[in-house]
Amino acid sequence: MPIYKHGTKYWVDFWFDRIRYRKPSPDNTLKGARAYEVLLRSKLARGESIKLEKIEELITFNNFSKIWLEKYVRVNNKPSELRNKTSALNCHLLPFFGLMPIDKIRNENIEEFKAKKQMSGLGNKSINNLLVILSKCLNTALDWQQLEKIPKIKHLKAQRPSFDYLTETELQRLLNSATGQTKEMILMVSKTGLRFGELIALDWHNIDLGERPKLIIDKSIVRGIVGSTKGYKIRYIPLVNEIYEMLNKKEDKNGLLFQNNSKCLNQETYIDRLHVACRKAGLRSVGWHSLRHTFASHLAMKGITMIALQQLLGHSSITTTMIYAHLSPSSLNDSIKLLELPEKK
Repeated sequence: MPIYKHGTKYWVDFWFDRIRYRKPSPDNTLKGARAYEVLLRSKLARGESIKLEKIEELITFNNFSKIWLEKYVRVNNKPSELRNKTSALNCHLLPFFGLMPIDKIRNENIEEFKAKKQMSGLGNKSINNLLVILSKCLNTALDWQQLEKIPKIKHLKAQRPSFDYLTETELQRLLNSATGQTKEMILMVSKTGLRFGELIALDWHNIDLGERPKLIIDKSIVRGIVGSTKGYKIRYIPLVNEIYEMLNKKEDKNGLLFQNNSKCLNQETYIDRLHVACRKAGLRSVGWHSLRHTFASHLAMKGITMIALQQLLGHSSITTTMIYAHLSPSSLNDSIKLLELPEKK
């Protein structure tokens, strides 16, 4: 807007010949500010000096977000994160904030954005994910001295989504119904908790069948691109006997462990194959991540500590791992018994 009120003063703020001009109006009324804007524009059109401070070229959120994606996200994030942030910007953030100057984004704009997304049916957790991206983009602008300050972004209250896992009986039924490489992959994920990208990135350099057999998880494949694991962590997962025997029986111990003619596997194909195995077993359809939940849930029910489970799963924060804490009622019962009075002899 060429005219706006900041505090008690009316300001003129406009562009002329690709230069931005901004100055308080000498007549501190809306009508006076409009007349002042007309006067300044007419002087500039005649080539006269108006002795105003020139301000840097207007930077809209749309303009800065493109620079941010190219110079920050592409450099510091994995390709999958670049895709996610690009999609979030194009589908949600740019249609709302795109034309706003980044120094004009206010708390009320953000609250309006949240309300609009809620009305569209988007869940609070998804909206919060968008707010994280908006916050990171604006914080980068602050770091690069494109902004003096950023608005406070308040997240919505969101319940952690529930997760699905298979009981031990259901898992055995699934393994009995699966065949070939699909069966081996189901066994591997349900006994190690690997993410699908980590699973298909496994090669024989990641497998130690020595005195203490283990997997060394140091990479992941997403959409055919080899990258680091989530959180950039290397972790070590001990192997149970079932996995050790399956690996030890393999004759060819070179290249990718699970492959299609020496090429990495396609996730969509193996989601379909997992669903086929579920139908054969008479089970609901589950995804590969549900098998990771199955691994974690079974360990939690057997009393593993949350710290140990966090290390096995590769979670950056123990808060993420705590979603499995309620599955360990025995440890809670043992803890509450500490309040009991000792028995009288």
